[in-house]
Amino acid sequence: MAVLLELMQDSIARFTHTLALLTDITKLQDSFRETAAPVAVAPLIEAVRLDLASLQQQVGGQLRVDVAATPTITFAEKNLRSVLYNLLSNAFKYHDPTRPAQVTVRSRVETEYVVLEVQDNGLGLDLSGEYQLFGLFRRYHTHVEGSGVGLHMVKKLVENGGGKIEVASMLGQGSTFSIYFPR
Repeated sequence: MAVLLELMQDSIARFTHTLALLTDITKLQDSFRETAAPVAVAPLIEAVRLDLASLQQQVGGQLRVDVAATPTITFAEKNLRSVLYNLLSNAFKYHDPTRPAQVTVRSRVETEYVVLEVQDNGLGLDLSGEYQLFGLFRRYHTHVEGSGVGLHMVKKLVENGGGKIEVASMLGQGSTFSIYFPR
């Protein structure tokens, strides 16, 4: 009887988790209606860093920020915060345990875009296969808790704001996510 009860509780927990993920996806659809406005980038990054302070400390991570080239980005603030939160939390979560996590956020201006980059020295990703990095419920590293929804949400938020996202990565060396916001 105890085994049956445990199986039922596990099933309920999985169902509850799935509902929570579907709720997040529904919220994502609602966020497409957010209004773009100039957002001060450095204070927003600092707010996200404070939210992630425990994780950053846990992995002995450092965050360097150089956004002087683009002190503001025109985007829905709530959505920009979600993008930064997901990318920075991933950068710290997927650190290489053999070295301290080093994460850098920097910006630059291109002809048509303001570009924000999040670079880490973490585990890196093998992007050579058919695996869809931004696909829903897709995960490259399963040793860390995650749902496979974060990068999907990031891509959708950026694209629906008129931008694009690119990634460069090497296994064992880290990843760089480049987010292009229209000027």
